[in-house]
Amino acid sequence: MNRFTIIGAGPVGTLLALLLEQRGARVRVLERRADPRLAASARGRSINLALAARGIAALERAGLMPQLAPQLLCMRGRMLHDAGGTQRFLPYGQNAGEVIFAVSREALNRTLIEAAGARTGIELKFNARCLDVDPAAATLQWREESTGQAHQEGFELLLGTDGAGSAVRAAMVARGFSEATEALLAHDYRELVIPSDPSGQGSGFVFAPDALHIWPRGGFMLIALPNPGGSFTATLFLPRSGAVSFERLTTPAAVTEFLGREFPDAALVIDDPVAQFAQHPQGRLGTLYCDGWQAAGRVLLLGDAAHAIVPFHGQGLNCGFEDCLLLERLLAAAAAPQAAFGQFEQARREDARAIAAMALENYVEMRDAVRSPRFAERRALSQALERDFPGRFIPRYSMVMFHPEIPYAEAQRRGAQQERIVDALLEGAPPAAAALLLAQAGM
Repeated sequence: MNRFTIIGAGPVGTLLALLLEQRGARVRVLERRADPRLAASARGRSINLALAARGIAALERAGLMPQLAPQLLCMRGRMLHDAGGTQRFLPYGQNAGEVIFAVSREALNRTLIEAAGARTGIELKFNARCLDVDPAAATLQWREESTGQAHQEGFELLLGTDGAGSAVRAAMVARGFSEATEALLAHDYRELVIPSDPSGQGSGFVFAPDALHIWPRGGFMLIALPNPGGSFTATLFLPRSGAVSFERLTTPAAVTEFLGREFPDAALVIDDPVAQFAQHPQGRLGTLYCDGWQAAGRVLLLGDAAHAIVPFHGQGLNCGFEDCLLLERLLAAAAAPQAAFGQFEQARREDARAIAAMALENYVEMRDAVRSPRFAERRALSQALERDFPGRFIPRYSMVMFHPEIPYAEAQRRGAQQERIVDALLEGAPPAAAALLLAQAGM
């Protein structure tokens, strides 16, 4: 029986613990934060999550979808808000099953931790900060945050799921097992709450609850995801500096004027935006590029600790959950865990790079391209090709969000080929050429 130590009890770490325990392993999870079952989480830094097919597959494997279902809100597409407040709905796909689900990071993590806490093969320890990991010696140093007491202990196998700022990865880099760089985006984010309709009329939502709401403004945007109970978690994405940027929003008057000018319908319903700007921290966004996810056959990085990405494709959580499924499958097939660790990095690296690139590209689409008539024209043609050539032409967004059987790297490759086909048809190629172009592209 293998014994695993997991550093980080976020959604990825906790789901991984559940999957490993489910196949007979003993698991110990250390988390630097307080137990969310006992203490309320801080507000202002937790962008709501979008749960799609890849993440759902992992949760179904762990048997957790029934517990999570009441917390999920179905989003059928994007609701675009123009500068005048007019709304336009764009469905995600062409059939009723092509939807994604909004879920609170806090609610999801709490459900996973409650499930893990009920398993006899999982030990959860909170307020336990990882200080150092020595893969060669198989030793771990950690500190009890409540008392300051430090501990050093051995481990058999250790999994780092402690996020983009991973202490496990830092220890691997310090010892030469890994190399890591972070490419920061020039844009930051700030969370804002839109409360439920105070009139108590209708659904309780001030906007349609079955959509991801986007206020695209070219170089920046506001988005809002629905929550159970009628509220929305809105997030403003804006350059850190420049003519239109966070550095210009330093006074109550500037905040009020900016929101009223750029997002007039949202500004009317955001709960005390000036106070929220003062209370909620300004978060950074970036892409992590890491080489060396495993060390000495004993330590492995997963999720954001290995490949953090920007949130604009809604795939950070889903990608991390897919990591858990892959590792479980490799462990089941491998003669020894050490072999599975190496296979994991080899199998996952290309996909991680692909979704990182597509997430950055999707930010441009969300904040800018969706406003263009050319975008609508390309989208309509892509949907027509999908109808005419089912299974052969699947829009890249759909491959990423609704087709977990298609790896991210394959979706990126096919998406690039399909873009060239759409370009050729828009530039005057006869419609009858579509089948030939698909055949030439190997689709």
